[in-house]
Amino acid sequence: MADTSAGKLSLPTLTAMVVGSMVGAGIFNLPGRFATATGPFGAIIAWAIAGTGMYMLARVFQALAEKRPDIDSGVFAYAKAGFGDYMGFLSAFGYWLGSCLGNVFYWVLIGSTLGRFFPDLFGDGSSATAILVSLCGIWAFHFMILRGVEQATVINTIVTIAKIVPLIVAILAFVFFFNYAQFSENFFGGVNMPEKTLLAQVRDTMLITVFVFLGIEGASVYSRFAKKRSDVGTATILGFVAVTGLMVAVTMLPYATAPRAEIAGVANPSLAGALELVVGHWGAIFISIGVLVSVLGAYLAWSLICAEVLFAAAKSQDMPKLFAAQNGNRVPANALWLTNIVVSLFVVSTYWSRDAFNFMLDMTSVTALLPYLLVAGYGVLLARSGVGYEAAPHERTRDQIFAWIAVVYTLFMFVAAGLKYVLLVAVLFVPGTILLYFWARREQKARVFTRVELVIFGITGVAAAIGVYGLVTGTITP
Repeated sequence: MADTSAGKLSLPTLTAMVVGSMVGAGIFNLPGRFATATGPFGAIIAWAIAGTGMYMLARVFQALAEKRPDIDSGVFAYAKAGFGDYMGFLSAFGYWLGSCLGNVFYWVLIGSTLGRFFPDLFGDGSSATAILVSLCGIWAFHFMILRGVEQATVINTIVTIAKIVPLIVAILAFVFFFNYAQFSENFFGGVNMPEKTLLAQVRDTMLITVFVFLGIEGASVYSRFAKKRSDVGTATILGFVAVTGLMVAVTMLPYATAPRAEIAGVANPSLAGALELVVGHWGAIFISIGVLVSVLGAYLAWSLICAEVLFAAAKSQDMPKLFAAQNGNRVPANALWLTNIVVSLFVVSTYWSRDAFNFMLDMTSVTALLPYLLVAGYGVLLARSGVGYEAAPHERTRDQIFAWIAVVYTLFMFVAAGLKYVLLVAVLFVPGTILLYFWARREQKARVFTRVELVIFGITGVAAAIGVYGLVTGTITP
């Protein structure tokens, strides 16, 4: 895509990209997921952990955008700059794959939302009709995006504004019907709270918090389109603060309007069910419409990000050069084709899934953790080296502390996710390495692995073998 002023993005548009990427399906499922796991006390702790960790990660993205303005499409490029070619590839592939899985989740949620009104046709979102509608939607978006990224970005900005309205209305309704006595009853879980430790309660909420924060790097991915490089970091922080406020409100306020067990029992999207408990059926209809707008908008944003990641990785020779091709509208067409073919295959596979909704949500979260960990690690390395800090050396210590906290947070998220999802991610990483990374290295006539990278690939291979064995024997169930 040419570097011309006509295609540059302003601060409001970059901020809209961050908000558009983050306010997707996840925020509409917070009430039920949290109520199933814990009460307000556990939710406060969970959001304190997630908010602090993700804020530190946002500050890392901001610092890297300012100190390394020469690095574009930051998510995988930072990993490559800090840890070498193979880790850069794993970051790009993991980020792309997680985005694909997230897009599958969006279509499952669209189907389950429509299933609220047409249960015989759409069911839980994985029926034959739901899959057919999803495939039509995937390819309709595909051909729209092929017409040009500027057009799609404008649409995303409009959709971002439109989908915030149902959230604000829901929050105002919860505030109006706020019942302190009900909130107090729910505070430590209330009636019928499953017996488990507070640590277990908090851990059970961690993957949904990762999922709803996905997209925090939206401005960083589009950094080379920014009119001013400094706008990238500013847009990241502005988007983070705005969306965090929305998510905490959507999580906490329903506890003051109904018993925790009732909130936990509503169907997805759970915000629709939670509002229905308060204002009646019109609330569920209103939120369901918001879900459809929000999810379609998030799908558009993530389709753009998916294609951009593959395109940028191919341009830097970390993916096969086939994906560096652009059409006449400056859109990375081949990258977009591969993305939507993979998304379509995963959508079809949901027909045989027992719980496609939560499985896709959790897998999306876990695949994003490695790219985020590597970005945080590079933040540590950069602050320690002092590169880019010549004009502001006093910021090195602060940025290093932020980056270390982000590293600890992402490692904690891996532990909270559990071994099952780590092994399943490895199952996907190994064929990705063989098919795409080996192909790219052959094209460049470059050495495939360094000694350290070979060890990393070996460990990933062993984890993948264990994962495959678990799937075959039924020890691991998707």
